Amino acid sequence: MMLVKTAVGPSRVHGIGIFAAQFIPKGTPTWRFEPGFDLEITPERFAALPETAQAQVLNYAYRDGKTGNYVLCGDDARFYNHSSDPACGPLPDNPDLCVAYRDIEEGEEMLTDYGDFDADAMRKLRA
Repeated sequence: MMLVKTAVGPSRVHGIGIFAAQFIPKGTPTWRFEPGFDLEITPERFAALPETAQAQVLNYAYRDGKTGNYVLCGDDARFYNHSSDPACGPLPDNPDLCVAYRDIEEGEEMLTDYGDFDADAMRKLRA
């Protein structure tokens, strides 16, 4: 669940992106996993989904490296795009909480490093 004001718009990185709709100071929590709001999908449940639904999950969810479950964000967090120089991302000791790594200006795309939290990052980055 996003913890800061954001907007979705065209991205120079990849199609659609998520942008700060306010100034976000360094260290500000920007997202946290919220059970009941964000959806966790087990590999077994994923396998039982129709192919079209599986494609949506693979496109918009990330796969937790510890559980193997897919996490589908219930809001616009699914529009984060990748950068090797991210503006925000997970805390090393708490991957369920993301923070601003530096000040993020209003209107700036909120990029994150998929490799910091997504077990499928390499597949996504090759696509």
